[in-house]
Amino acid sequence: MLALVGDEWTLLVMQQALLGATRYGQFTARLPISNSVLTRRLASLTKDGLLQRNRYQERPPRDEYLITPRGRALWPVLVSIWEWERHWVLEHREPLPAMRHLGCGADFSPVLTCDACREPTVAGDVTARWGPSGGWARSLPAVTTRRRSADDRRDSPSGLFPQTMSVLGNRWAFAILVAAFTGTSRFSEFQRVLAAPPASIADRLQTFRDNGILTTSDGGPDYRLTPKGSAFLPVLVTALAWAQRSFPAPEGPAVVLTHTGHGHGFSPVLRCDRCGDRLTGATVSAVEWS
Repeated sequence: MLALVGDEWTLLVMQQALLGATRYGQFTARLPISNSVLTRRLASLTKDGLLQRNRYQERPPRDEYLITPRGRALWPVLVSIWEWERHWVLEHREPLPAMRHLGCGADFSPVLTCDACREPTVAGDVTARWGPSGGWARSLPAVTTRRRSADDRRDSPSGLFPQTMSVLGNRWAFAILVAAFTGTSRFSEFQRVLAAPPASIADRLQTFRDNGILTTSDGGPDYRLTPKGSAFLPVLVTALAWAQRSFPAPEGPAVVLTHTGHGHGFSPVLRCDRCGDRLTGATVSAVEWS
């Protein structure tokens, strides 16, 4: 999951695929992306089963990239990222446009709810434990961060998701934030639980403090989630749910979520804050800039 959603170009290509782009020229027209970077992303997304390559013309040969059920199921993650960046991250070159719920016609904010009881869910309402295939060592990718090619660096995205990438683009950052949501608060605890290099932990904790995701009280030893950090919960749980459905382990789930105080499992569902209806990928649209 981190290898896929921890790359901003991948998220942007999938965003456009969900909005209807299928052909190479449509992606290049909608994104400030070089041909070489787009070609690599389309190839990797096809290999990982999020897109399917389809030949629609033989002379000359032309292909389109159709979104698969696995790729279409990524929409709650993208909606959650968009909402968090739009409301909590100020350094965008231009404000991110609002999202519109086509079901009721209103501009909306997604509300994280429990599928079983439909109640709104915030940090502290969900308890996580390792499942049969879970564990820190197994859940962390082998590579700390994706090595970016010269084309990637030269033709970098426009920074639509800058602070999201500070979490999803680094394995230790993601692990630290998950640990913080499950109650870990001290440097020594992060190091013990994650078995991570002290320098990596210190670097990520400082980044989270600089970004206002974690805070400490009067220079004390405890790191606590800020309201901004707590608001990242929908991204974490929708990404986890997507990963466990898309890449199931034979022995069972990696993480089991429970709705605290309700006695049932937690499965994330996004609902419209205006009408209360369950959102679907087909009923969410970005509001065009005027």
